[in-house]
Parts: sequence; C-alpha cells; structure tokens
Amino acid sequence: MSEQSLKEKTAKGLFWGGLSNGLQQALGALIGIVLLVYLTPEDYGLVALLAIFMAVANTIQESGFTTALVNRVEFRDEDYNAVFWFNLLVGIGLYFILFFSAPLIASFFNQPELTVVARMLFLSITIGSLSIAHHAVLFKKVMAKERAKADIFSTLLSGVIGIFLAMNGWGYWALVFQTLTYASMKTILYWFFSPWRPSLNINFKPVKEMFGFSAKLLASTVLAHAQNNIFSVLLGRFDTTTHVGHYSQGMKWAGMGTQVITGMVISVAQPIFVEVKNDMTRQAQIFRKMLRFTAFISFPFLFGIAFVGRDFMLLINEEWLPCVPVLQMYCIWGAFAGIQYLYMQLAISHGKSLFYFIYTIAYATVQIGSALIALPYGLYWMAFAVNIVSFIFLFVWHLYVRKLIPIPFFSVIKDIIPYFLTTIFIFLTTYLITKKIEITWLRFFCKIMLSVIAYCFIMWKSNSIIFKESLSLILKKRSNDY
Repeated sequence: MSEQSLKEKTAKGLFWGGLSNGLQQALGALIGIVLLVYLTPEDYGLVALLAIFMAVANTIQESGFTTALVNRVEFRDEDYNAVFWFNLLVGIGLYFILFFSAPLIASFFNQPELTVVARMLFLSITIGSLSIAHHAVLFKKVMAKERAKADIFSTLLSGVIGIFLAMNGWGYWALVFQTLTYASMKTILYWFFSPWRPSLNINFKPVKEMFGFSAKLLASTVLAHAQNNIFSVLLGRFDTTTHVGHYSQGMKWAGMGTQVITGMVISVAQPIFVEVKNDMTRQAQIFRKMLRFTAFISFPFLFGIAFVGRDFMLLINEEWLPCVPVLQMYCIWGAFAGIQYLYMQLAISHGKSLFYFIYTIAYATVQIGSALIALPYGLYWMAFAVNIVSFIFLFVWHLYVRKLIPIPFFSVIKDIIPYFLTTIFIFLTTYLITKKIEITWLRFFCKIMLSVIAYCFIMWKSNSIIFKESLSLILKKRSNDY
C-alpha cells in the first residue's frame, strides 16, 4: 500500500473511530446524567456486582479471535465461519453455567435479588456471541464508519429504554434492560453492515490453528477484566453496595472519557501496524504520529473531565459527590491510557501475545495486591494505589516495545510534553479565573468554554501540525457532506 493511501486509511480510521467513540460516550454521558437523577448508588452498586462476571464471560466467548483474525494477512471465509460457530457454542454454554451459578453469586454478596437479575443480565452474553465474527470483519476491513453507526444507534436506543424504565420506577431493572437492548441492537446492526455471512459448512480446524495465538490474548484479557472489576467485588463483599456504586460511577465516568481515546486507537492501530510490520522505520514513524495525535486529544479531554468533575456532580445530585475523587484519579491515568494501548497494539501486530500474557499476569497481580493492601484505609487510597501501579507498568510497556521498533524514551517524551504542559497551564489559569464564580452551572460552563478556546488558540498560534491536520480533515468531511 502506498504512503498516501495508508495515510488516508489511517486518517479515516482515526476520524471515524474518534467520532464513534466521541458520540457514543457523549450519548452515554447524557443518558447517564438522566439515570443518575432517577437511580440511587444502591441501584448502580447492585448491578456493578455482576460486572466482573459479565466482563470475564464476554472475553471467554470472544476468545481473542477478533485479534487473531485481523492478524491474518488474507481474508478467508472458513476462518470467520469457524469462529462464528465456536463463539456461539461457547456463548450458549457460558449462559447455562452462569444461570445455575446465579444463586451462589447472590449468596456470596448476601443480595438475594441478584439471582433473577443475574439470569436476565447474562442473556446479553449469548446475544453478543452472534456478532463477534461480523465485528471482526468490519474491524479487519477498517470499516470504522459502519461500526460507528452501529455503536451510536445501539447506545441511543438502549439509553432511551433505560431512561424510560428508570423514570417509571423500575430501579436497577432499567440498567439490566438497557444492557440487553444494547447487545441485541448492536448484533443486528453488525450483521446488517457486514458483507460476510456464516454458512452451515462447519469446520473448526481454523479455530485450532488460531488458538495458540488467541489463547494468550484470551487469558490476558480475562485477567485484565478481573483486575478492573475485582475492586467492586472487594467493596461489595467487605463494604456496602453504596460504596460500590460510588466507586463504579467514578470509574464509569472516567472510563467513558478514556474509551473515547482508547476506542479511537484500537479502531485503527492494529490493522495499520500489521500492514507495515516488515518496515520497522515506517512503523516507528506511524507510531509516533499516532502518539502525538493521542496526546493532543487525551490530555485536554481527560484532564478536563477531572477539572470539572466536582461541578458536574454538583449539578446532577450532591448524593454522588463521594465518587468525584475516584473519577479524578482515574481520569489522570486515563489521559495516558491511550499511549499504553498504542504500545499494546504494536506488540500484538508483531505476534507478541506471550509477552502480553506475561505482562497482564504481572500487572494484575501487583495491582490487585496493592488494592488489598490499601482497602483497609478506605475507598480513595485503594483507587490511588491502583492508578500508581498503572503508571509504573506503562513504562514497562515502553521498555519492551523499543526492542521491536526504534522508539527512544526521550522521543516519546518529546512527542507528548507540549500537549501535557499546554493542558496543565490552561487549566491552572482557568481555575484562577473561575474560582470566585459561586453559581455552579456558570462556573462549570465557563471552565469548559475558556479551556477549549485557550487550547485551540495556543495550538493554532504554535502551528501544531496535528491540530491543523485534524481541522483540515474535519472541514474536508463537512465539505464532502454538502
């Protein structure tokens, strides 16, 4: 592929990946704001207790085959067909296991109502198994626009249903049916947009061929999800569902912002890295370009969420103020999470699933250990310890990836430091300007408007190439729409 066509493919992928995740998280934020008004921390906490089971089960049914399929140079129908039927069988099997395990889960958390809630919520696992191969097709072909449409519409429809149920007093059931609607709608739309269809000519040989690679990714992702959700389990077992709700909401709002960045990176990074993996110099150039773009977006966006987090919660409901410190800590880490995902995608494009697996074991072990040590000191110390560990392991990723392609540490610092310093300067200045504004909603919007205007102005006056290329791409997309 020529340099120009690869650049255009990367730009389109980043644009649609960013648009999809941006709009999806914006919709999620609006939906979440309304739900916070009608639902309590206990409602969110109860459903959050099941998050670890949902995350692990969804990972097991996917089994790392999306990445394995994308890593294959050629598109073969038999590969996708084998994965489709394998995922469906696994999805059905997992549901039956979890269905009969629901009473044990409810007993563990001493929440009897969890039995019925779990059995309903876990249906989304089997529903989701029907779309994994189709998602892989869209991902392989970098059909980011089609994926964006499916994800955004699914978020919108499920959100409307969740809000309707919450407003009519359904409590935590609103969250359950919101999840089921999202999984169902996304499956339907992935089938609609994908040019591929499964057949009854079933042969599981391709699954066996890919399993050596995908198994390590599977184990790594299961550990990662267990690691991310174990904190809610610890709080649910040894604390209260109210604190689970505060913790899960702090993570959720920070995670929505982080997902905008990481989703954008994941939507395009691995397929592009695979195409140029035999040219280390070119791959390093593409990596650094993506690195600068990630820093350009993630620092102002995630630090910005942390900056306005307290005002945001005050506008919604003071009942949720205890989740603000958790939100802020996870936003600070989230600003760097996109960089970590770039490292991950580059390593995976080189087939380094074994290191990914070993790294995840070490990361999960240290992070869970730090959470257990910090738990007796309270919710906030646990969140602080977990995020410090994340920063340490980000540096571990760099040490490994620099062995694959020529990326000196100081080059990474040089690429991201202008955006970091600019962001910090703008938020400090904005804080000093707005701190005497006593009206919460006015202070909230002044912080946002002043920060956005200042950041764009500085990027423009400093002749930021990333800023001008992004602006040019947006204007080009608008002109093509008319």
